[in-house]
Amino acid sequence: MEGDNIAVLLSKIGQLLAEDIDYPLEGTLLHARVDRRMVGPSIFKDMGDHLVYRDPDLRRLGDCVLDLWEAFEPRKRWAQMEYVIRDGRFDVKFIYPHEVPKNEYWNDTREEMLKRHFGNKPVVYPPLSDDDDNYTL
Repeated sequence: MEGDNIAVLLSKIGQLLAEDIDYPLEGTLLHARVDRRMVGPSIFKDMGDHLVYRDPDLRRLGDCVLDLWEAFEPRKRWAQMEYVIRDGRFDVKFIYPHEVPKNEYWNDTREEMLKRHFGNKPVVYPPLSDDDDNYTL
């Protein structure tokens, strides 16, 4: 019952995204890069004239996305996922390893994906915390 487990996990991802009550669920995009024992989720919210980046809960959301990836047979596993919520529904697109350009940087792929879903809207990222003093963007 691989398909049943996948449907349950996709629904759970939507429920976890809905827990962010500071911003509307409508117009939410979760982009996740996944590999064995590694997940890199990014959440964006469409605010009309701009997008807002939301920090994902790596423990809960990251684990759920990784569980979803592991629910697929090894030869059917994807490298990236786009999970979009619009009109009260979610749509999921899986990008497989052979579809990811080898010479493209992570940010290039993400910027192209954001433009495809939202046009040329600017993205507002949260300010760096005091813990991030040693890092630059």
